[in-house]
Amino acid sequence: MTDSLTVTRDGHAAVLTIDRPEKRNAMTAGMWAALPEVLAGPAADPAVRALVVTGAGPSFCAGADLAGLLGGVDPLDPMADLRAHNLAAQAALRGFPKPTIAMIRGHCIGGGVEIAAACDLRFADPSSVFGVTPAKVGIVYPPSSTRALMDLVGPATAKYLLFSGELIDAATALRTGLVDRLVEADELEAEVRRFTEVLAARSALTQQATKEVVAALAAGDDGEDVVAPWYRRTIATGELPEGVAAFAERRPPRFGRSG
Repeated sequence: MTDSLTVTRDGHAAVLTIDRPEKRNAMTAGMWAALPEVLAGPAADPAVRALVVTGAGPSFCAGADLAGLLGGVDPLDPMADLRAHNLAAQAALRGFPKPTIAMIRGHCIGGGVEIAAACDLRFADPSSVFGVTPAKVGIVYPPSSTRALMDLVGPATAKYLLFSGELIDAATALRTGLVDRLVEADELEAEVRRFTEVLAARSALTQQATKEVVAALAAGDDGEDVVAPWYRRTIATGELPEGVAAFAERRPPRFGRSG
């Protein structure tokens, strides 16, 4: 845990807050490096059914802290260590075994977009501003970050954002697919909380299987080898019988309490 990355609980959700508001929550190399370990606790906690990622104050995350951008030991690639920590942090978010939601206000720039794109869903308010800005600094965007962006907005919009570094508003982000839900500022937190409680009432098995199958399909796999064990687990854990019984009895299912 680092002082600039804090985890709290809100109902069934763990809330990861990027807590460096004086720098618009810009991520240092140490923060990127710490993120996988910070996520390990809520990932392993069975009481946590979803992860919400947000920023302290009026911004989500203004990207990587440029002060440490060229601090690596290799003069031919001084960003190598920072890049490794950044990619490991994104992989940890993508691999988080429960649904993840980026709750976005204000600036979501550069590494902030990487963090948001590594989450399963993105809820934002109208103050949100988005930008993918490596062309402003001379950075080559890594393939995994490019792929995550392209999967959301398509190749043409990904090129537009990467070529220009221009900022887009929340309405444009919603239209292009970078954002999934646009919610009024005074309703955003309550709506994210409501949605995480909806997720907690659903089958965790279905959600985890969905994450793995979607990842396999995005990687070009047909997903059949990934999904086959999950078919059997629906019976072994009692999830499917409980869901069918609850539907027949017109009551909410008690997932996780059967089998």
